[in-house]
Amino acid sequence: MSNLAERVAAKNANRPAVQTNRPQPATLVQFVQQMRPEIERALPAHLGGADRIARIALTELRRVEHLAECSRESFAGALMTCAQLGLEPGGVSGEAYLLPFFNRKQRTYEVQLVLGYQGMIKLYWQHPLAAGLDTHTVFEGDEFEYEYGLTPVLKHRPARGSAKGQPTHYYAVARLTNGGSAFVVLDVDDVEAIRKRSKAKDFGPWATDYDAMARKTAVRQLFKLLPKSAELARAVAHDETVRRDPSPEGLDAPGDYIEGEIVERPAAEGAEHATVEDVPEQFAGWPEAAEPAVAEAAAQ
Repeated sequence: MSNLAERVAAKNANRPAVQTNRPQPATLVQFVQQMRPEIERALPAHLGGADRIARIALTELRRVEHLAECSRESFAGALMTCAQLGLEPGGVSGEAYLLPFFNRKQRTYEVQLVLGYQGMIKLYWQHPLAAGLDTHTVFEGDEFEYEYGLTPVLKHRPARGSAKGQPTHYYAVARLTNGGSAFVVLDVDDVEAIRKRSKAKDFGPWATDYDAMARKTAVRQLFKLLPKSAELARAVAHDETVRRDPSPEGLDAPGDYIEGEIVERPAAEGAEHATVEDVPEQFAGWPEAAEPAVAEAAAQ
């Protein structure tokens, strides 16, 4: 027995270590660093430079499950779209969200960019005719009246405290410098019908920031009636799509919709979910994004 045990131990000692297919966690972080010159050239001055975008991207890679497993092309395309439009990529600001989807045809995760209503409002203000834009939630206890037609009417007096009840409607109203105005009202069934058509209907901002996404839906419907800046038109074209061309010209082509939704990819035996644990020295000490509950509260 002792000889058998010795032979087994010797065999195990000479056996090469088992290799797993676990992705290198810092790959996309290093890729973001390589992209810094392109991001710097694309960024508007008010966004704080490529270092800020790199920090936010790193935080999202560490916070959002499967994001670190996404393809480089789709991750770069999403970052460049945010940079060119002047939007912060991350759920805390509510301007844009980076969501991983599993592409069934390509058999890989890809990044889908989902605009937040804060981002759409931000881009609306870049149009010279923009004079005002509001979006609100209507609750059961509110006094609310609206009417379309040649003499449209929109009146909303919110209730206070516990008398509010449940949401019944969401609306957006815009005013223009030429004196014009327009509004769109959606009831909860309208919002649900649109949500169910979204590939991100059960997770991401629809799961953590439903009220904000419902108001964004009203804003997006309103934008169909309003003049749009070039940036806003491009943003709408890339909303909930995948951009695989990170070149500056890639913003002029609409992104691709992914067939299917996020799924749990079967993991290889012994493999683990990819996480970003090795933080580059230049990012040491930088704060991370708030948890989804904090982001939800900030969006109210």
